[in-house]
Amino acid sequence: MSAAAGPEIERLIQLLARLPGFGPRSARRAALFLIKKRELLMAPLAAALQTAMEKIEVCKICGNIDTQNPCTVCIDARRDPSAIVVVADVADLWALERAHAINARYHVLGGTLSPLDGVGPEDLSIDTLVKRAHEPAVREIILALNATVDGQSTAHYITDLLHETNVKVTRLAHGVPVGGELDYLDEGTLAAAIRSRTPF
Repeated sequence: MSAAAGPEIERLIQLLARLPGFGPRSARRAALFLIKKRELLMAPLAAALQTAMEKIEVCKICGNIDTQNPCTVCIDARRDPSAIVVVADVADLWALERAHAINARYHVLGGTLSPLDGVGPEDLSIDTLVKRAHEPAVREIILALNATVDGQSTAHYITDLLHETNVKVTRLAHGVPVGGELDYLDEGTLAAAIRSRTPF
């Protein structure tokens, strides 16, 4: 099959196609847009990627990624040291930060338990979480894991490990989203909402 552009451009398209949400067509459109806006976008993007490769590290305390270690979240003295929010991935941490829902510290597991995919407890940073839970300042562990089979099995596993500590283990509420209409919700969400009902 003949190529529409030289090997360098084809390589750019192939690399863009590996990004989440991109397929071959969207990668071609993105590559063409970047090429057309070389001075405005491509040069600054290349510089930002180079800086990211050189400076970005994984936080030794929580597992967040940042240009400093410990990360910006961990060194923020205004954060509540008594609560640790446990998330599966850095993307979940960033989502909670965007929502400004809580001013606590975090712990990134690096995934969830998934026997079918070969992910066991030793592949996640669960041991580090248990050590952090034993710190005197910590009073609550908030399990902010996805409401999937893997997420919930991970939550149960962590809860069992933290049974001997003096921390309260909580999880995110499950149920009807804000602005949601009951007729459009699946049965599992409705059942979870009924079970997790609160006083009005």
